[in-house]
Amino acid sequence: MLPLPDLVRALDSGELSPTEHLDDVLARLDADRTGSVIVPDRERARARAAELTVLALRGERIGPLHGVTVGIKDLVDVAGLPTRCGSRLLDDAPPARADAPVVAMLRAAGAVVVGKLHTHEFAYGPAGDVAATGPARNPHDLGRITGGSSSGSAAAVAAGHLPLTVGTDTGASVRTPAALCGVAGWKPRRGTLPGGGVFPLAESFDTVGLLAADAASLALARAALAGAVLTGPGPAAAQPYRIGVATGHWWRPHDPAITDAVRTVAGTLAGLGADVSEQDTPGVDELAATYPVITGAEAFATHREWFARRRDEYQPATVERLAPHADVPAHAYVDAQRTRRRLAAALTGHLGCDVLLCPTTRLRATPIGAGTVPTPDGEIAVRPALLETTSPFNLLDLPVVALPVPVPGLPAGVQLVGVTVGDDVLLDLAGAVERALR
Repeated sequence: MLPLPDLVRALDSGELSPTEHLDDVLARLDADRTGSVIVPDRERARARAAELTVLALRGERIGPLHGVTVGIKDLVDVAGLPTRCGSRLLDDAPPARADAPVVAMLRAAGAVVVGKLHTHEFAYGPAGDVAATGPARNPHDLGRITGGSSSGSAAAVAAGHLPLTVGTDTGASVRTPAALCGVAGWKPRRGTLPGGGVFPLAESFDTVGLLAADAASLALARAALAGAVLTGPGPAAAQPYRIGVATGHWWRPHDPAITDAVRTVAGTLAGLGADVSEQDTPGVDELAATYPVITGAEAFATHREWFARRRDEYQPATVERLAPHADVPAHAYVDAQRTRRRLAAALTGHLGCDVLLCPTTRLRATPIGAGTVPTPDGEIAVRPALLETTSPFNLLDLPVVALPVPVPGLPAGVQLVGVTVGDDVLLDLAGAVERALR
């Protein structure tokens, strides 16, 4: 699959028609071995691509993504398709009556929606191996997890099936699968991409994001959805920005390859002219401890009635996540929210950098179903290692670009977090790093 900028150029020049691109994508999806495709929408996609091909022959384009295929996480409504959220509870879900706003934006930009993609059940997990349809499988090793909960969105890009996918991120769900599958993920601030038409996990943190092969593709997609005029890559220099490399035990990976990835990106940014130094993050562990309390309370509130009547229809791992919150008093939730606000303000005020650099996860892709894995640090629980270095930035509501970094073996990734800068700067910096590492 061509990276998105190259694909757009090919479609724009007429070298490739929307129908030819779609036919290639459908053939790839039909041969999928990752379990990433849940509900294909072949006939409507073919009709849409045919319309766009006719327009292209007339020299007309609907928008900057004219003819580009996209896949949508099965937590997000697509008109005419059911939203099943990876769960048996929604086996009989009716087709959605309308597109979620982010899907409508993609269509307005000229994209062709090809179907729904795998999600960890109700998005409540960072592994991607818990769903009614079975686990999603990592294209780099089909016996390993993709990460979650935007499991199919990452796997479909990593496998070369699709150039762009929609995911959601409550505490990890775009960035962790991006890291484990070796693709790029963008988690903007909440509301940057509209969150309507998305089944909630925790309303305090739920965020719509995008996944693509690289940061250049994400930058193009962001510009397209913002209605901006698309241009070439931004400047490679990073001189104006202070890069803080997160230090302390909280940010220490259990896999030396991830440590190497952070070091590589820090050195690359320094070579591009950025001011790179260490950055401590006091109180981050206490801040992160509020995440499961808040998320668990909000998730249980959504599922309370179903959980009382249809508990056996949930996957066992989801029951395990929801059950402890049934009897948690309301004051625990309120206390956690107050603590979050206090510590988030203190930490943001303490940070003396424009961009924070840290690992995306503490582990690379683990075997499907493994609750713990051996590491140089001993036996480590998988779920926290996939969540704890990402969730602080949902608690802080900061924009993040998750960037894959070349390492031997399974993929590894880092996060570039916008402390004083926004998505455009983060994506430019990530793109500069990508070009320098090639």
